[in-house]
Amino acid sequence: MKSLGNFPDPFIGEISGQPDGIRRAAAGVNDQLPEIERVAAAGRERTLVFTGMGSSYDACYPAVTALAAAGVPALHVDASEMLHFRRNLLPAAGLLVIVSQSGESAEVVRLIQGLEDVDRSPLILAVTNGTSNALARLADVVLDTRAGEEVGPSTVTFVAALVVLAAVARTLRGETPAGAVDQIRRGADLAATSLERLLAEPTLPDRLMAWLGDRPSSVILGRGPARAAAEMGALTLKEAVGMPIESLQTAQFRHGPLELAGPDLAAMVIATEPETHDLDVGLAGELAALGASALAIVEGGEVPDGVIRIDIGAQDRMLAPAVSILPAQLLAWKLAVERGRPPGSYVRASKVTTRE
Repeated sequence: MKSLGNFPDPFIGEISGQPDGIRRAAAGVNDQLPEIERVAAAGRERTLVFTGMGSSYDACYPAVTALAAAGVPALHVDASEMLHFRRNLLPAAGLLVIVSQSGESAEVVRLIQGLEDVDRSPLILAVTNGTSNALARLADVVLDTRAGEEVGPSTVTFVAALVVLAAVARTLRGETPAGAVDQIRRGADLAATSLERLLAEPTLPDRLMAWLGDRPSSVILGRGPARAAAEMGALTLKEAVGMPIESLQTAQFRHGPLELAGPDLAAMVIATEPETHDLDVGLAGELAALGASALAIVEGGEVPDGVIRIDIGAQDRMLAPAVSILPAQLLAWKLAVERGRPPGSYVRASKVTTRE
């Protein structure tokens, strides 16, 4: 956060480095326009497949959702499921987008190695941080997110991947590559500016701590593109704090988990999608009325009484998760500090997962 000066630890430094990372990724997309043009040509005739693990898998939600909305067939399957159970889908695909921040995750490397002896395989696009890794060496086309070095849970790498995937999705749904890149640069600057504004609010981490309190149950809800932020937010809290927290597609919460509603629940609802905005803020209001601590992340507009409101401002739909993820990240950092855990450190897991 700006008020923290030189940053007391690497994790908050990386969280605060996301605006620069977003702008750097957008500039990198412009520099890699020929690669995007090649991808656009490959994806025009057959099904598209997006895959990854962890934060890389989560980053695919906005792109896949945007393609589906445009009537473009796109599958979203995690790399382990694809490797062991759904690999026979790939010969019929036109493009396989593999996202991996490190380019060394066990599942994605095994998946791409298994395609080397297949007679008919899709064009393989690697979206990765840097090009000196196994995935980049094995792929047909590489797009570098230019996130740079990162030691803690995915922050800059996640938002940078969102930027690159948004440019890919725009071209695959029919926009000219140059036009798509121009729109992404505009959207990236808007998202970066919004992040800077929120990071400059010195009381935001304390507000998030008050929202959570000592409640034993917590959940982050989101739909459509917002699922990227909901899933990644919960993952960050698990990684950075060891906090048991669930992420659900918002509508699924009514199908059973609604029984959790009450004073023991803290619910974060990411209500940034126009199709379901009223439904989502309405659910937040219901949860507050039932005694839960409810927080709504919105792009403007009012929220029901009793609901804590965080406004991220209007965003490009595929880049909104880069901003709406911030409250979960700041909460993870603040909880680690309060609990005496080195912020962003791993106890049992690791930054790069090289075994399945």
